[in-house]
Amino acid sequence: MLTYAELNRYADVLIWALKTARKTPFKKQDTILVQYDPAAIRIAEILYDRILDMEINPVQRMVHTVAMELNFYKKANDRQLIFQTPGDKELFGYLNGRIFLRAPDSLTHLKDVDPQKIGKVLVAKKQLRDIMDKREEAGHYSWTLCTLPTEELATQARMTPEAYKEQLIKACYLDLDDPVSKWRGILKEVTGIKNWLNRLSVKYFHVESSNVDLTITPGEKRKWVGVSGHNIPSFELFLSPDWRGTEGFYYANLPSFRSGNYVEGIRITFRKGKVVSLTSETGEDFAVKQLAMDRGACRVGEFSLTDRRFSRIDRFMADTLFDENHGGEYGNCHIALGSSYSTTYNGDSAILTKEMKKKMGFNDSALHWDIVNTEDKTITAHLTSGRKVVIYEGGIFKHPS
Repeated sequence: MLTYAELNRYADVLIWALKTARKTPFKKQDTILVQYDPAAIRIAEILYDRILDMEINPVQRMVHTVAMELNFYKKANDRQLIFQTPGDKELFGYLNGRIFLRAPDSLTHLKDVDPQKIGKVLVAKKQLRDIMDKREEAGHYSWTLCTLPTEELATQARMTPEAYKEQLIKACYLDLDDPVSKWRGILKEVTGIKNWLNRLSVKYFHVESSNVDLTITPGEKRKWVGVSGHNIPSFELFLSPDWRGTEGFYYANLPSFRSGNYVEGIRITFRKGKVVSLTSETGEDFAVKQLAMDRGACRVGEFSLTDRRFSRIDRFMADTLFDENHGGEYGNCHIALGSSYSTTYNGDSAILTKEMKKKMGFNDSALHWDIVNTEDKTITAHLTSGRKVVIYEGGIFKHPS
């Protein structure tokens, strides 16, 4: 659906993003994995060529087709569900970069699959994610991902394919001759906001909207990060809080598609850091089972805010990558149930052990589920000094000029 010129501009942005996400520069003879849905093969070919020009070794892998994935969950026995492909651990322990190109042909093909089966697969694959996390913490690895427009995405977002494509182009600034310059400019502006936030000594944040009354505790040695190259587009600023300090009520007014299921109108109650109640207007049984995936699935792993001045996304896109970066009239807040990001540790994340993360309240889970609220809201930082500072209101950060 994207033209060759648009795909090339997209590839420019993705290469910039992958480099920006690295703590250290790429070197010749490094290895970058390009994973892609079948419908993303054209941009995968462009990126493969670019990586070769960088004198870096590309490795390409196409992920499951819709039929493959559906048959897997229909027919795989318990041992097949947790089977790990020989060589995967070695490959992921060697990677220096990874680009994932999403172009889904279906968002609902797994709706009749037992969520516990899907959870079992995610738990089994977590060891690979742990390997990549440790490499990223050490500065040896970075990743980015993007979404390509498909008819399925347009249908589920209740848009025409052309309208969906135009929203995606606008969201990623692919309508500019040099989108990379725009992304560099956004990163520069956002860095000022991050520096201001990170200078505040915060005891807890209070999130208030018509349907949200939530307390988030940042915890020890946390920092706000964002526009880091992970995810295109990405305008959000976020941190991984101390999950133990989460209290109150949260509501996701944007729907989400997850593991082939559609979930809408999620309402959550937190007590002492854990979900004690979850209801949803649609997909409640699936959502409840997601929280039973492992011990950390019922805890918060991320707290995020998007400033509407940067994001041109102004409607539901049926894709979390875009929806968690919604700008619109009031920006958005989202939390993620499940795993946290050690990159929000305000120090050398390479020194973090599993025990240290646990002690500081970084959450560990095979789940990471972003759920989004776009209501007009106020976020107040309650400082350790006793002072209160409104950091976000009307969809923008209240960064002092």
